[in-house]
Amino acid sequence: MTTQSILLDDLERDALTELVNIGVSRAAANLRKMVGEQVLLSVPAVEVVTREGATTLIRERESGELVAVRQDFAGVFSGRALLIFPQSNSMALVHAVTGGALSVADAADMEDEALAETGNVVLNSCLATMANMLQRPLTMSLPEVIRGDGSKLFHLSPESSDGGVVLFLYINFAINDRDIRGYIAMLMDLPSLHALKGLIADFIERVVGDA
Repeated sequence: MTTQSILLDDLERDALTELVNIGVSRAAANLRKMVGEQVLLSVPAVEVVTREGATTLIRERESGELVAVRQDFAGVFSGRALLIFPQSNSMALVHAVTGGALSVADAADMEDEALAETGNVVLNSCLATMANMLQRPLTMSLPEVIRGDGSKLFHLSPESSDGGVVLFLYINFAINDRDIRGYIAMLMDLPSLHALKGLIADFIERVVGDA
């Protein structure tokens, strides 16, 4: 099974983009409750790329250090979800999440905690909504904050022989008018992508059938 043989066609990509946008809308609503501020989240584009391709994409856009919240997910399709920000934006996110009431030192102390909580809300909301709409349950691990460049974030485990793929999602992220660009990446092996592709096809059939 090759990556090329199970790439998403335009209709499947549109359906996946719609699923993800519904998920991040739910995430925005949950973040809004958490921080008490206006939160805007949208995903304008979805790409399916190799892990090397994802590393290249993010290197072209971000020259500095990256910080990510990582959660593993398991079910009919399994993998690892990452919410990625430029390290230079992470403190802006912490200030936005905490209402800007903390001193610089206190904000630095709370950085990982605030990032993990934000990542947990965004990734859980997004994946839970997708799983619900695809009518399949997913379980999620606890969030973990990691730092490094794209090659570290998209690192493959030695036992993964097919190279796997990344659903790479650009995300527009604003809290209380602070623009905080970021990315969501879902790392999966080819069997999981194949399973997801089948679930998307079923979703499209249901939507068309109900229209």
